[in-house]
Amino acid sequence: MVETRRYPARASKAPKRMGEFVSDNTAKKKTLSKDSIMCHQCQRNDKGRVVNCKSCKRKRYCIPCITNWYPKMSEEEIADVCPVCRDNCNCKACLRMDGPVNKLKEALEMKFSGDEKLRHSKYLLRALLPHVKKFSEQQMMEKVMEARIQGSSPSEIKLKQAVCHPAERVYCNNCKTSIVDFHRTCPLCNYDLCLICCQEIREGHLQGGEKEVTVQYVNRGFEYLHGELDSSMLTEMVEPLDSPTKTNCKELEGVESRWKANGNGSIPCPHKEMGGCAEGLLELRCMFKENAVLKLVENAERIARDLNVEDMPETTNHQCPCYSSMAEVDLGDCKLRKAASRKDSNDNYLYCPSAKDIHNGDLNHFQRHWAKGEPVIISQVFENASGVSWEPMVMWRAFRQITNSKHGQHLDVTAIDCLDWCEAQINIHQFFKGYTDGRFDSKEWPQILKLKDWPPSNKFEERLPRHHAEFHYCLPFKEYTHSQSGLLNLATKLPEGSLKPDMGPKTYIAYGVAQELGRGDSVTKLHCDMSDAVNVLTHTAEVKLKPEKLAKIETLKQEHCSQDQKEIFGMAKVDQEIYMGNGGLHKICGNKFEELQANEAGAVWDIFRRQDVPKLKDYLKKHFKEFRHIYCCPVPQVVDPIHDQTLKHA
Repeated sequence: MVETRRYPARASKAPKRMGEFVSDNTAKKKTLSKDSIMCHQCQRNDKGRVVNCKSCKRKRYCIPCITNWYPKMSEEEIADVCPVCRDNCNCKACLRMDGPVNKLKEALEMKFSGDEKLRHSKYLLRALLPHVKKFSEQQMMEKVMEARIQGSSPSEIKLKQAVCHPAERVYCNNCKTSIVDFHRTCPLCNYDLCLICCQEIREGHLQGGEKEVTVQYVNRGFEYLHGELDSSMLTEMVEPLDSPTKTNCKELEGVESRWKANGNGSIPCPHKEMGGCAEGLLELRCMFKENAVLKLVENAERIARDLNVEDMPETTNHQCPCYSSMAEVDLGDCKLRKAASRKDSNDNYLYCPSAKDIHNGDLNHFQRHWAKGEPVIISQVFENASGVSWEPMVMWRAFRQITNSKHGQHLDVTAIDCLDWCEAQINIHQFFKGYTDGRFDSKEWPQILKLKDWPPSNKFEERLPRHHAEFHYCLPFKEYTHSQSGLLNLATKLPEGSLKPDMGPKTYIAYGVAQELGRGDSVTKLHCDMSDAVNVLTHTAEVKLKPEKLAKIETLKQEHCSQDQKEIFGMAKVDQEIYMGNGGLHKICGNKFEELQANEAGAVWDIFRRQDVPKLKDYLKKHFKEFRHIYCCPVPQVVDPIHDQTLKHA
């Protein structure tokens, strides 16, 4: 119990000077504070024994709170230096204090010497200048073409400024690529076309325009998700894999056969079924000032000459420390991890240092791998952090807002059910409870939910300030990964007022079980990120399934497999065979469904090399009907198996 007293004004006393006598009342208060059993975490004194901090001599934690909220800390560690002294206390009050956040932010401030700034700037200039020059040349070529269309000289051409909201990102209507500056647009319907597509149309081999497909996935109810497939569905849907697909998709004819440039180089707006109006001519427009890119190139070339950038040695030409003098993989330093088994390949191993072993000189080593587009794996990144807990319930406590605060409440979230890929509203506390305890549907099948982009990245710092600062604090190679002051992070170089890509951070919180389910597993659809990404595994929890649950799951797996054989493969019965489906490799033996592979990792990232993308697309175009998507329906057709984001990792 905390005692408070109020004294009348006339009884107030001046502060004692050093060495003066301390009254009995003051001594009693000190004794009461020392012997108090009120836990700082739960603010209760009825949970039994507490551990007092020897460092601050003020804070104490009860044993239940230590067990529940600090499972990785022993009583001795808390007695030596309590969580408050460590700045990683996860009680409600401390999670919302500004002090620890400000300390992390101060530690995060990137301080570079003048030489470091110059060296990094020269590195960027050398790497980017050829690309910016090529971009400028493409714009000038299109301006010359516009002069030819109008029958005037390029110096006489004055381009119109594109009408675009500052928060609007402009895409090419044909290839869906972002438009940066020069482009063509229809003055009647605002159809936009990038310069690459303009060139391809004039050359007669338009590549970007894929056929647009509208797929109507049918909701056949909950029972269908677990194997129910009546005769009417079979009559309507089942076709062998090598037969023509019957879908209600609206397929368009190839744009390259119907969309041609005029004799003078002008390009008409495409037909309505292609997204245009077929009435106007596409006009050349610019997003920035007309000569902005040209002036940028001129200034960059002048600076490059003054700094002798061309004389700088190329980092990628140096022998990587991962290889011996004989250009063979050197496993002696234990900074490599095998990631593939390709024959006659020298990139089966990935650079994999520990965060605590990264020093200043390792940035060049990192750049050699990064410049080649290779993934880099950094282990133990949180060993350099302050220790803020990423336990789900701690994040919930940090995020939840009390009713009478100035903040609004944000207690409901939208999660994706990985079984039918539909969104569902769920209370955030219930979601996190299911993360640690598990959730099951009415058939006792694990309900695998996934919470993506929570909280929204533009709200992450506001809603979870401690975790936001902690995340940035633990990242290695901050020259690249720091989203505000990384000297080599291109997003920080964009001018003020420009629409920058979303650099996060953002969280992906997903349920999962050690056993591979085959259907409804916690996965992310195959995709290609628009920028380089940093993924950090912050927390894992094990949900142990009881024997009766496992038996029910095995029974449902058989139903799922039988449904796949009939609906996808067009087989009337299930024979003993090896079946490679969208859930992995399984063995079917009559009534026994035995899983051959089960990966118990907390998370698995499947990353494909750039040069392997064509082969990957070819393979997926042949096997796309083996995958399921919305409402657990088979995927009837794909346009681009990667950018469609309808196929999960096989």
